Amino acid sequence: MGIKSLDDLLAEGVTGRGVLVRSDLNVPLDDGRITDPGRIIASVPTLKALSDAGAKVVVTAHLGRPKGEPDPKFSLAPVAAALGERLGRHVQLAGDVVGSDALARAEGLTDGDILLLENIRFDGRETSKDDAERLSLAKALVELVGEDGAFVSDGFGVVHRKQASVYDVATLLPHYAGTLVATEVKVLEQLTSSTEKPYAVVLGGSKVSDKLAVIENLATKADSLVIGGGMCFTFLAAQGLSVGGSLLEESMIDTCRKLLDTYGDVLHLPVDIVVAEKFAADSPAETVAADQIPDGKMGLDVGPESVKRFAALLSNAKTIFWNGPMGVFEFPAFAAGTKGVAEAIIAATGKGAFSVVGGGDSAAAVRQLGLPDDGFSHISTGGGASLEYLEGKELPGIQILSQEN
Repeated sequence: MGIKSLDDLLAEGVTGRGVLVRSDLNVPLDDGRITDPGRIIASVPTLKALSDAGAKVVVTAHLGRPKGEPDPKFSLAPVAAALGERLGRHVQLAGDVVGSDALARAEGLTDGDILLLENIRFDGRETSKDDAERLSLAKALVELVGEDGAFVSDGFGVVHRKQASVYDVATLLPHYAGTLVATEVKVLEQLTSSTEKPYAVVLGGSKVSDKLAVIENLATKADSLVIGGGMCFTFLAAQGLSVGGSLLEESMIDTCRKLLDTYGDVLHLPVDIVVAEKFAADSPAETVAADQIPDGKMGLDVGPESVKRFAALLSNAKTIFWNGPMGVFEFPAFAAGTKGVAEAIIAATGKGAFSVVGGGDSAAAVRQLGLPDDGFSHISTGGGASLEYLEGKELPGIQILSQEN
């Protein structure tokens, strides 16, 4: 069977019913202040539709990586306030996950109310490898919405995790894909099955090991695969070049050599590099050829000639997937590579290309560098989930939605 959508649930009627929603509200915080509200904004359409239709909405979400117990610095309090502002209505925050406060608040909900439970990862059962432990938390969550409740999966950033609030609750309640999850799956299907050519992939970030399966899978589908970021140095080393003090995964050099041998006509590496003496915003930058990196310096960005070549590859693409920055975009002196490649993707999108930004640091870079969100066809909210889907892996949180209870 297919996956039921939010529209299917709304058609069945939700007035007065408890609806448990798994959202992805894992936003970056700096001293308690939200620095990128992208995921909050993306979660609003599903929550608003349910609230407007008269559901009693109970939301679960996580923030950061608490160690399975309450930790004030990972409280969802700032998220509840920001979510309320975006929805234009009060969002209650429970003082616990499934304890007495959550239960009392859930019982007191009236039609259209929204209750956000405290950080789901404050309960160690959420991420437990023990099926029975996860199921016991899932049952406690179901208790908050009642036996005639429903579950809406809308946290795409966590669907690759077999966790209580993502997977196990869907085994207990009628389940539906929220607007966000349905959109993400449709977009990723377009990147894997019905891809219009030429297809260009841009991969950055620090480690080859993180992206290896994606490179292997997409190198067979893409017409060009651009490699930047810290992981390009392992590829340069595989070509026999010296990379100075740049980030290097020595254990991956042989793997990169094999990839270059197999997909050499598809893989494209930087031809020049912006280097500095140390990893610091104020470390003086200079641009050198990729085969001339001095011993005492480290590469922190791709150079202008690389951007020009990458932009030329992207200019005629009909489909583009980008995941991972080209350099240390957080430091202005080393942001030009990421910005230049992003602008090339925006230009191709303007000419009709279908472009997807694969969440995580790439989405953060778009916003930090002041680039328009609508310059891309789609900005994913789930970096890891997007990559695992593109690796060809089955995502537990999606797979369970296609099963009957």
